[in-house]
Amino acid sequence: MTELELISRARTHGDKVALHTKARDFSYAELLDRSATLAASFLGEADDLEEARIAFLAPAGFDYITTQWAIWRAGGVVMPLCLSATEPELEYALTNSKSSRVVTTRDHADKVADLCKRLNLPLTTLEDIDVVSEKPLPEISSDRRGMILYTSGTTSKPKGVVTTHANIQAQIESLVEAWEWQSTDRIPLFLPLHHIHGIINIASCALWSGASIEPFPHFTMETILRRVSEGAYTVFMAVPTIYVKLIQALESLPEGEREKIILEFSKLRLMISGSAALPASVHEKWTELTGQKLLERYGMTEIGMALSNPFHGERRPGAVGQALPKVEVRLKSEEGDLVTEEDEAGEIQVRGPGVFHEYWNKPEVTAESFDDGWFRTGDMAVIETGYYRIMGRLSVDIIKSGGYKLSALEIEAALLNHPAICECAVIGVNDDTWGEMVAVAAVLEEGAELSLDSLREWCRDQLSTYKIPKRLLLVDSLPRNAMGKITKPAVRELFQ
Repeated sequence: MTELELISRARTHGDKVALHTKARDFSYAELLDRSATLAASFLGEADDLEEARIAFLAPAGFDYITTQWAIWRAGGVVMPLCLSATEPELEYALTNSKSSRVVTTRDHADKVADLCKRLNLPLTTLEDIDVVSEKPLPEISSDRRGMILYTSGTTSKPKGVVTTHANIQAQIESLVEAWEWQSTDRIPLFLPLHHIHGIINIASCALWSGASIEPFPHFTMETILRRVSEGAYTVFMAVPTIYVKLIQALESLPEGEREKIILEFSKLRLMISGSAALPASVHEKWTELTGQKLLERYGMTEIGMALSNPFHGERRPGAVGQALPKVEVRLKSEEGDLVTEEDEAGEIQVRGPGVFHEYWNKPEVTAESFDDGWFRTGDMAVIETGYYRIMGRLSVDIIKSGGYKLSALEIEAALLNHPAICECAVIGVNDDTWGEMVAVAAVLEEGAELSLDSLREWCRDQLSTYKIPKRLLLVDSLPRNAMGKITKPAVRELFQ
């Protein structure tokens, strides 16, 4: 029988703990047994779901993993839904994908019940599934579609990114090799599971390797710090915002309590930051505080991870390292020439077995997204002494001002060193003289004051003159998406 490699590997881990929760531990064998039961239920009288899209809404934990595996084992395509999504967002994903049913838990059924009724879409509650007798499960070849994840849709309607089982396996194997995943690893999982960071980088890599996951419905500072102090983990992955909050929390703790947690952080085998640019100042502060050098990497929904600082070797603040195993990366200028020199900007293009199969039901958009087999990421970067450094999205993070191409990400990182600025977002706004001028939306530290003139004066000492912000907007908070990223299109609206 042809079986997915992830499932075959789980059989070898048997009674080993796969998921550790406050209530109880779940073994790999229990994941296999429950997913087989669910798969049989999803199949009903059918022999194969034949790539039917099955949407599911569940928090991190036993229900999430077993539902995901069950859909795969029954021959379906998994489509995890965002727990915090609005009804219009859910409706778009369900109708665009032509999902055949929605699976959820009792605790989350109310969120989708009315919508499913209106769309005449079957709704299955996991707790109410009757145990059915075992039945043969279909053979699943690696070239079949396995997952659809919807992009954030910052510039247009979200697109459904389709990956095959072969794509998913290639993404996992690349990271397992590069980051030296071990069966003895233990990792917390508090990131959203409708996003590749949580699904592939943490859950799939850990379960592929025989490691143990401790799932949480969301990030809770007190709980995570307590578990770290208890020596619960060997690997830790988070987004930059969480590292900023961890630094603030650690610095506010009494010295004795702080030192115990810092000691345990220093013992971790690996700590990774991703999903957004990590300011070099945060990277350096974390190292100063804990002794840990964060490993920053670069990826996106369509390609998995493509670039990474090394597990062994220099982890350079502000850089995302080099191409991962089985991944090819090149830069191409806006004029269409391959970039061969260092310090010259170009669009990141990626090729390899982990690159996605297609945008769901969008053949023309899919074709336009590739350049002779290379996926066009839309992200600009330069190579500096062998390491890639991301400049930002060509559409929103590259500001063309006075003949210069300015990286909004670089300016943001520098502005975060200003003693009055807590958070900021930099965008380009149209200007008749400059083409675009630099605009800054800033959230200030409590009790701080800042004027445009004083910021310009500070910038003259810190930045090149052409990077001096021309406009400043002070706000209480900045709009964010589900992953905690500041949304540049929404920030642009603040200036209008």
